[in-house]
Amino acid sequence: MTRMRPPRLREGSLVAVVAPAGPVERARLAEGVAALESWGLRVRVGEHVLDRHPRLPYLAGTDADRAADLQDAWCDPAVEAVVCARGGYGCQRLVDLLDWAALAAAGPKVLAGSSDVTALHAAFGANLDLVTLFSPMVAGKLFDAGAREHLRATLFDPESTVVLTGPRVSTAEHGVAEGVTCGGTLSLLAADVGSLDAAPPPDESILLLEDVGEDPYRVDRLLTQLLRAGWFTGVTGVALGSWAECGEPREVYAVVADLLGGLGVPMVWELGFGHCPEQLTVPLGVSARLDADDGTLTLAEPALA
Repeated sequence: MTRMRPPRLREGSLVAVVAPAGPVERARLAEGVAALESWGLRVRVGEHVLDRHPRLPYLAGTDADRAADLQDAWCDPAVEAVVCARGGYGCQRLVDLLDWAALAAAGPKVLAGSSDVTALHAAFGANLDLVTLFSPMVAGKLFDAGAREHLRATLFDPESTVVLTGPRVSTAEHGVAEGVTCGGTLSLLAADVGSLDAAPPPDESILLLEDVGEDPYRVDRLLTQLLRAGWFTGVTGVALGSWAECGEPREVYAVVADLLGGLGVPMVWELGFGHCPEQLTVPLGVSARLDADDGTLTLAEPALA
């Protein structure tokens, strides 16, 4: 079933920027905040966004502080959207530190981010039944002009972004599928298998998959783990995004075709989301139609209400 859609943003909306995963570069953060402010948004940066963990250099501050920034931002009634600064690693460490009852009581809001934030998308979907945005990261390396514009349009004018397609999209398996969008970064989805609040996609789901820095044999292992865990049982279609730094594209395609081609569901290559230039913002938890022959993912309704 389609999840609850948070309200769209408007000029003057307050957006909170948090760093739930890896450390953030000050210059990139300033550039991303300036972009948000240029859209007419008010921006509040979390207290610990520029922190560094005292012992683990791959984390932006301690788990408790990163979780507190996210919790405080979401529970502030003035905040309408929580935007993640960057990925890396660390979001899984926060899921069990969050007060889900308090987050639910704060009402629906926009959660935006991608890559490692896949863990938060899954948790917010499971615990809050909320549509979230798999989007570019405002302090990431790939927050380019195209990515910014598509995110801006999705936040302010979501009717203009109901048809999603990429410049290099192509058909992997023919046909048309309907279902509710889910998924994200493959390695995070696989890492969540077996956790208490993780479950395979429900029946009639369109699964979105992408990743970065995973060699073809590791993509094989990750997909095999999901297959063995029953993750594709209810999937009606598959939309593949970018596979940056995953080796030769033809080798990745061969792995995916070998493992998923036998599912008999429509599938497209390179829809234009993930770790790629001009990345699309793709909502998770909305009803959509995947036309593998046209290379389009069409939302049944805008991502935001």
